[in-house]
Amino acid sequence: MAKSPTSVKDIFRRFSSIRKSKKKTFEINDTKIPLKPCTVLQITDYIQKDMLKEAYLNLLSMHRLELQKELKAVGEGAPPTNQVPKETDVNNLFVTLRNKMSVIVRNSSALPLRNKELLVCVAQIILEEEKRQGEPGAMPGWREAWRDAVRDGVRDALKKVQLDSREQNASWLAVHLGLLGKAVVEDLERVKTELLSSYPADFKVFETYVSCHHEAVGEHLKRLLEKVTELKDYHALLDFIIHHYPSDLRDKQRILIVEEDLLNNIKTSYCHCQMDDFKSALENIIITEKEVWTMKNSPDRTDDGFLTSKTYMAIFQLIASYAENLEKIDENLGKSVVRFCLEELNPFHTRFEEEFLQHTRSLLTSDLLDCCLWVEYHISYINCFNSLKENMQFYRENFSTQVEQLEKDADGLIQRLTQTLIKHFKTDIKPYMDGMMTKKWLKTNGDFKEVTCRIDNYRGLCKSMRAPSAQVFVNDVHYYVAREYVSQLMKKKYSCKKTKSEDAAVKLREQWNELKKLFEDMGSSLNWLYPLGDYLSDIIGMENERKIKDLLIPLVSNYPDISKKQLSAVLYFRDNGFSLERHNVINQFTVLKRDAGNTNHDRSFFTDTEVLS
Repeated sequence: MAKSPTSVKDIFRRFSSIRKSKKKTFEINDTKIPLKPCTVLQITDYIQKDMLKEAYLNLLSMHRLELQKELKAVGEGAPPTNQVPKETDVNNLFVTLRNKMSVIVRNSSALPLRNKELLVCVAQIILEEEKRQGEPGAMPGWREAWRDAVRDGVRDALKKVQLDSREQNASWLAVHLGLLGKAVVEDLERVKTELLSSYPADFKVFETYVSCHHEAVGEHLKRLLEKVTELKDYHALLDFIIHHYPSDLRDKQRILIVEEDLLNNIKTSYCHCQMDDFKSALENIIITEKEVWTMKNSPDRTDDGFLTSKTYMAIFQLIASYAENLEKIDENLGKSVVRFCLEELNPFHTRFEEEFLQHTRSLLTSDLLDCCLWVEYHISYINCFNSLKENMQFYRENFSTQVEQLEKDADGLIQRLTQTLIKHFKTDIKPYMDGMMTKKWLKTNGDFKEVTCRIDNYRGLCKSMRAPSAQVFVNDVHYYVAREYVSQLMKKKYSCKKTKSEDAAVKLREQWNELKKLFEDMGSSLNWLYPLGDYLSDIIGMENERKIKDLLIPLVSNYPDISKKQLSAVLYFRDNGFSLERHNVINQFTVLKRDAGNTNHDRSFFTDTEVLS
């Protein structure tokens, strides 16, 4: 059967190319290809004994010889089928040689270089094989195999870096990453000092080793990530990836060692872990405070005497530490966590308030000391959350929305705590206030002393409350006491007779002045309330009813919300007997109110004062 012209031409071209490039291709360090190759077993032995040059030259000789036989067989018209096994032997030997070279390269990455000439020979063989690329029978992929061997060697080296378990060392990951970075630096230093000179420049040995370290470290970090569950370990991992590993490379190549998606996943996991940590920290704060309430421990005091709780400082320092640690790693990550923390304080306020009310309610049903402790707790947390709100102003520039919401929620909590105190105060003095403006009141001071005693107790406690809440509280208490005291005149519980009105006026003035001194000392800013006691005392104690009309002008001028019904109640307390002059006083009052019109007044007192028919 005639042979294909193409097959004959192809075989001839393969042999011709070997003859033409004989000197150029098959000389390594002036060593020529032997005319007669060794046997397969001998070449295999060369390879096993690291005699790469001998093995390679004999392989080339064997390859040439087989091509000659193939060409001869084609010339004689015989099919070259009997050459297939020999061709397979050559290919297998080339594979064995390349595998051996890969082992040598791989080991050179992890062990001190014992035979530099081996690497030189490896490089020369790779270069020779690259020159043969495109020729018949040439095996491709030699440079790729070399790079794979470098990468595998780097992987082997990294596997030897000490890695303790979490049980062995709480800082297992931070320690391991420190050793890992050190190993990378040492490996690359050894590449420069020991391996670089064994290769031609076009191998780009150092760049290849740097790239393989990046790849191997990235793979290693992926495996480590599977073991990470704690916040400190996420932090150590990110810190290593973003800061320490790139800075450890002496060539200063700022290359990410993990894919962008993986890095983002690590950041996300870290962020979630950080959020969980913050939630747990807030829960622990509540648990700690519950122990304080249960043990009935007195709240802390600052050096300047204000009641306080360490809660606000614990929260502020916690957020500050998160921000500081995270911004060093990634500014956006730090902002995300701080934003979450600020937002998480809102439900914390609600949760804290619920627990506080539940665990301190029983103090009010106990003895006086427990009641005082209950008040002190309220004041300490009013101060605490005011301080927290002030400290969080630090974040206003970058987190204005969150800080504004926090202020709103904190103000709501502070207001509720304050109103709870005021409500307790009102409940405490209400029975004694109800005893005012009666026949008994005119004769004794017992109820009034009970009222002033409780005010005095709160006066001392108010000095432990910080501004601005202290001012709000004092003003609210002052307003309530003044309103409640005056409202007793309006309830028509008692009406003076003859000289009793003068006695009542004197007593009212004295008590009002005593209240005035108490609230001045407490720092009340409701100065506009002070003249009212004098106005009412003057009306009640005025002997000549005609002159009462003259007293109405300052009263209506300063307290325009007083009603005719309320004035009538005051006059009833003075004397419930009907008289023409009393009728004239009411008429005069009506005229004054009409002339005043609907003038807006920023002060309201009598509008809130109860009147009984």
